Amino acid sequence: MEYSPDDLDRKLAAAFDGKVVRKDLLHRIKKGTNVPTFVLEFLLARYCASDDPAEIQAGMEAVLDTLNENYVRPNDANAAQSRVATKGKHRFIDKVHVNYVEKDRRHWAALENFDSRRVAISEKYYRDTDRLLQGGLWAEITVAFNEVEDDKYTFYVEDLRPIQLSRFDFDRYCEGRSGFSRDEWMDVILRSVGLEPSKLTQRVKFHFIARLAPLIEANYNFIELGPRGTGKSYFFSEFSPYSTLISGGQATKAVLFYNSQRHKIGLVGYWDTVAFDEVGGLKVKDPDTIQIMKDFMANGRFSRGVEVIADASMAFVGNLDLSVEQIVHSEVYDLFQPLPKEFDLAVQDRFACYLPGWEMPKNSSEFLTGRYGFITDYLAEAFHHQLKQTNRYEEVSKRIKLGRAVEGRDEKGIKKTVCAFLKILHPNGSPTDAEFEEYVAYAVEGRRRVKEQMNKRKTDDEYARINLSYFDTAGQEVVVFCPESRTATATLEPSRRSIHGDASLPPLVPSAPPAPAAAALSTPTAVGTPALDANALANVLVQPAELAPTEAVLGEQHYTIHYGDSGHSYETIALPYLRGARTITIEDPYIRATHQVQNFVRFCEAVIKAPSVRNIVLVTSYDEATNLQELASRLDELKQSLLELDVALEVKVNENLHDREIRIDNGWTIKIGRGLDFFQKPDSWFGVGANDLSLRRCLETKVDVFRS
Repeated sequence: MEYSPDDLDRKLAAAFDGKVVRKDLLHRIKKGTNVPTFVLEFLLARYCASDDPAEIQAGMEAVLDTLNENYVRPNDANAAQSRVATKGKHRFIDKVHVNYVEKDRRHWAALENFDSRRVAISEKYYRDTDRLLQGGLWAEITVAFNEVEDDKYTFYVEDLRPIQLSRFDFDRYCEGRSGFSRDEWMDVILRSVGLEPSKLTQRVKFHFIARLAPLIEANYNFIELGPRGTGKSYFFSEFSPYSTLISGGQATKAVLFYNSQRHKIGLVGYWDTVAFDEVGGLKVKDPDTIQIMKDFMANGRFSRGVEVIADASMAFVGNLDLSVEQIVHSEVYDLFQPLPKEFDLAVQDRFACYLPGWEMPKNSSEFLTGRYGFITDYLAEAFHHQLKQTNRYEEVSKRIKLGRAVEGRDEKGIKKTVCAFLKILHPNGSPTDAEFEEYVAYAVEGRRRVKEQMNKRKTDDEYARINLSYFDTAGQEVVVFCPESRTATATLEPSRRSIHGDASLPPLVPSAPPAPAAAALSTPTAVGTPALDANALANVLVQPAELAPTEAVLGEQHYTIHYGDSGHSYETIALPYLRGARTITIEDPYIRATHQVQNFVRFCEAVIKAPSVRNIVLVTSYDEATNLQELASRLDELKQSLLELDVALEVKVNENLHDREIRIDNGWTIKIGRGLDFFQKPDSWFGVGANDLSLRRCLETKVDVFRS
């Protein structure tokens, strides 16, 4: 379909000539190549600066040709070096760092994908482009071969043209912003990150703007938990070269904060934003790491022999495996359920905003824009400049008035969220009173969601003041609610239970949510007073995303799995009965042969999907033919891997054991006649059912599930 610019396209292109690119071209070429977004946009701006279809097509072909000829892929380093040695020189697109090496008393360039750390470079390049010395930048580099054998280098930089901006004019950025209304500018920002704002509600637009907050506000602590596939990590991995994303794995104080052996600051000293993806899988083995994290999240500084001050924000994103409705109406679970156990109340209290990821749309081409937006690197530079150079906290403090329930960390978190909105949407001035109130209401809700979860976990009233509020311009107090918990008594008035997982607690059986009042049905918003008119309410808050229905209460079951049946697995049999369970005891005398141990491993993989499980006890026996050394080695490997997931395995031997059963400490018992070994051997280990037990045929056995 032929592209036709709209009014906002024309306005943006006129105000920021040379700084914008058509995002549909990016989407088309991005799907076929694994190249950083800003590199593609640089090439698109060079070759596709036209609206003529024929010129666009020719430009796209030129971009692909340039990538094939000049872009160095990491696995092509040897071929690229050989090309330079053979031809004498060649132009590449790569990321360049310049480091001063004290031993050599000179600067060396390091090319990442070209895979050379000792490339000679002239002083004029790093003197004129500061970022070469401060984290590096992407550039077009002509690399030449050095024919002089006596020199200590093989390659040198003959020419260098930065792809990323080497300097940024913030005054020019603000001047361009002055020609747009607030809503127009919000749409520009959303289009710049690849989204089509006309497909989004106002509330979802605010969510996407909030995702950008850690990239523009210093020392901002942000969390978003929600379903998979909503693009939570994209903003921190692709959007800004000043952000780094840690995907799972282990977090250590040496990597994150300070390496005392090397006397070198960690990631927080080099990046504007340090984001943790799949935060539920984060492993923290050193308690000192959490203590330093608390200090840093509180005020941007910590001391471990040396005083370290840094501006980095911290963002935590992850997945919720339970339905939101189930969680908010549960006395046992809360919306911080996926966080590692080391993230205690003190860490949680430092979150300024909890973005409700369950309200975000799933990734879909439906939401991608085909119109003009800023070149990604240009907008990232604008955000980086404001994080380092501007402070709106005093401006917000003079203008905002918060209610009595707002305490110290509440106030700081709310104000920093409002500051971020001002920097993103009003870099050159102040918002109107109505716009300012929208930001305050959103910020209060984001902080209230944090406080509600802490109040649910705490056994006393330390965090009980959850009715956070602010005063509007008319002097009326506005109490802000979270849409998902507005009618959830279990969240608003939690019973005071132990947060240490008392095994005597009953299993999670969510109560049906109370029927909302008629007024709530008509305006299910987060603002609890009529102080704002209908239009303001529509701008600030819209209806929450659909919630999954409450899970039915479980009952006893007695059934037979027939010979040749499929569709049965350890998950389908046991997992529904593990709600609230902490200890599972498996009595099975036949965990001896290789396939039996493998079945037990699969069973453990199934039960640890229940987040509350912390202990697995195996009671088994053996006979004279059992290779005890081999069996002990296999079970010990399993024990060590479970410990890394904070689950303890205990193995007991009972030579008089004959019966088979699974006992769960929440009161349920599961008896499988054949024990865990009720699957047939597959016809082929390369056929369907070899790995997915739910697809494998079964032996005949009876299953009884009952309460003790």
